[in-house]
Parts: sequence; C-alpha cells; structure tokens
Amino acid sequence: MGDQPHITVLEQEAVDALVVDAAGFYVDGTFGRGGHSARILERLSPVGQLLAFDKDEAAIAVAQQRFGQDQRFTIAHESFACLEQRVHALGKVGQVSGILLDLGVSSPQLDEPERGFSFLHDGPLDMRMDQTRGISAADWVNSADEAELARVMKEYGEERFARRMARALVQERQKAPIVRTGRLAQILKDANPAWEKGKHPATRAFQGIRIHINDELSDLQAVLAQALEMLAVGGRLVVISFHSLEDRLVKRFIRRYEKGDPVPRGLPVLDSQLNRRLVSRSKALKAGEEELGRNLRSRSAVMRVAEKIA
Repeated sequence: MGDQPHITVLEQEAVDALVVDAAGFYVDGTFGRGGHSARILERLSPVGQLLAFDKDEAAIAVAQQRFGQDQRFTIAHESFACLEQRVHALGKVGQVSGILLDLGVSSPQLDEPERGFSFLHDGPLDMRMDQTRGISAADWVNSADEAELARVMKEYGEERFARRMARALVQERQKAPIVRTGRLAQILKDANPAWEKGKHPATRAFQGIRIHINDELSDLQAVLAQALEMLAVGGRLVVISFHSLEDRLVKRFIRRYEKGDPVPRGLPVLDSQLNRRLVSRSKALKAGEEELGRNLRSRSAVMRVAEKIA
C-alpha cells in the first residue's frame, strides 16, 4: 500500500481563497482523498452545496464513505471536463460561487504500485486515473509509433532526450512487450545520457506519458473554457498546478479575461468596452516552508486565484 498518507497541498490557502459565501454552491474538481472537500464543507452553512468530481474509483469510494450522509455533498465519477453538463443538470449555470481545481496525481495513486504511476515501485504499467475506461500506458507504449512516443514525452514531459528514449522503447518492445513500470523506468533511465541531480532520469518521460494517457491538458482546457459561464459574478476560480504546462494554460486564461477582448492597435476604445471578465485575486502562491517540511510533493505547487467580475 501507500508509503505516505495523502496530504492535501495548500489546503487552508485554497479554501480561504475559494469560499466567499457560506450559503453558496461550490465545485471541487478533483476530490482525491477529500482534503479540500472536507474544509469546504466545514465552511458551508446548512444550505451551502458542494459538487465534487473524480475520475478515480478509489476516490469515489472514499467520498461516499466520508460524506455520503451529508445532504450538501454530491460526487460525480467523471472528469471535471464534464463541469458544464453537471452544473446545467442541477440548474446552477451562472450561480457557482467557486470552482477549485487541484491538478496532477494524488499520493495514493503514486504510492500504490498496482496503479502504475510510479517509476520507484514496480507494478503493472497502467497509469489511468479512471481504470474503468480508456487505454492503459502499457497498451499505448507497445502500440504507438516512434514519432508519437517522442512527441508525447517531449511535449507533455518536456523531456529533451525524447527521441532517443522513443527509439529505445521501440527496440525493447520488439524483444518483449513492456508491461511493468520497473522495466519502462529502466529503459528510459538507460536511454537518458544526462541525469539531473536529485531527479530520477525517467521522471519527465513518465510525466509526459501520464498526462497523455489521462488527457490532463485537454481536460484542463475544457474546464477553463466552461468555468466562466458557470461562475456567478463574484465567484472564484482557484487552480493549483504542479506542472509548468498546466500553470501556463491557467495563467494565459486568467490574463486573457483580465485584459478583455483583443483590440486592434491604435483603435480608441473605452475601458468599459473591453469586456473584462476576470480579475486576479493573488499573485502566484507557493507552499510555505512549514508545508514543504511536511510534504515534499508540495514543492512544485503553484496556486492562482481569479474572480469573475462580469
């Protein structure tokens, strides 16, 4: 089982930024093990409501066990990319007080070898957050062509030796299918000629494969595109990213709606005509020293907060 319990990153800071109305309707986009959800429910009045999402069956089981009796709480076994559909079904479009997105993988997913996320523990090569659907990492690694393998590791993992690693994967899978995380990690490690101090040589490639298998960036783009219309004016969007690609998407999204509609250079336009819809409510926030001491995984976390103004 897991090496360490799941510690919710930036728990207090995220909920402080999110909950502006105790009687409001909130969304926790990634339930995980319920750290943020528990805090949100503590802040809500008896008429407040919380809708949580998670792709992971294990997370759904925890949610039902912990909060199944709480009338204010609903859990959906699907991606937060289904936000609009769910909110629409509840008749809450334009009435959401806050949306929290805690991106990346949870500690139980990383620490349980049978989930196939970790290069440190040997297990079946799966990597799916939702094991009831989609293609596993093993199926993909053994079927994708060399160019696709390299693209995913380079684009999503920002791995500079992606082509070299892809070539090694194709050569090795011809000998025998790659079905264990231990073997995948060893192949990637051997193909990496420049190890970074303090970082496993397969880290970036594993990350790239995981993001691809779970459609993480396209899900994030989808939920951001829906979030504005779902939020009430004064509602908050709080996003915790663990990867520069995710953070870049969030930062660009907030900036786009803070600036308003693009206007041709030199065209005189009143500020009120720019259709500004968001305002940042904090600088990019990182975990403090105390949290870093408790949870090393929080070192890459970046939190951004925006409020809908129109």
